[in-house]
Amino acid sequence: MELMRIIINENSDQQILFLKEVEGDRMFPIVIGVFEAKAIERRVKNETAPRPLTHDLLASTIELLGGELQDIFINELRDHTYFAKLRIRRDGEIIEVDSRPSDAIALAVTVDVPIYVAPDIIDEVGQ
Repeated sequence: MELMRIIINENSDQQILFLKEVEGDRMFPIVIGVFEAKAIERRVKNETAPRPLTHDLLASTIELLGGELQDIFINELRDHTYFAKLRIRRDGEIIEVDSRPSDAIALAVTVDVPIYVAPDIIDEVGQ
């Protein structure tokens, strides 16, 4: 999947981002918080902060502990809530870390790794 669009409404706590299939036409929205939306927008626009922000800190921590973020995987949709995993390669093994999709996508944009979504989710919500 690729990040297609972020809609930021300064008057709301809920922001929307759209993910689209890289080799397809289906896309779907995910509602996220304003802080995550701003972090993603900052990365998309290649804006840097004078000090590491949360997602920069997490990326550095993964690397300093000998891991490499391989990709992120939005793996579940339950009760209108998406769930995601950070898939980290370390010592030849994949470690999956539970994550909110908004944080996972912000980290994926920070580190420039692929975003995957379970096929059943795309089948259910893809437009």
